[in-house]
Amino acid sequence: MTRKLTIYFICGAGLGSSLACQMTAEDVLNRLGLDENLEHEAISSTPGLRTDIIVSAENFASQFKQYDLDPAIKFVFLHNIVDPAEIEAKLVPVIKELSEKSA
Repeated sequence: MTRKLTIYFICGAGLGSSLACQMTAEDVLNRLGLDENLEHEAISSTPGLRTDIIVSAENFASQFKQYDLDPAIKFVFLHNIVDPAEIEAKLVPVIKELSEKSA
């Protein structure tokens, strides 16, 4: 049995776009039968996160460089954070890769 991955959805305040992205991703993952731990948070809380994957909008990519984060964390940056097709195309392969490593 593989462990559930932890996936954080990150935006500026941790309330609006990160939650919308999380909800869209939850729909995608449920449809594909993938059951992972999904959370959302503000970018300022990123340094304290224990997570496998961080999902965020492309415009936040450069801001993560200011934090000393675990190099094992995988990043997924989205152009349209509520596009199910983009979430499936970019996030699902990372989930499968990490799930295979932890099996």
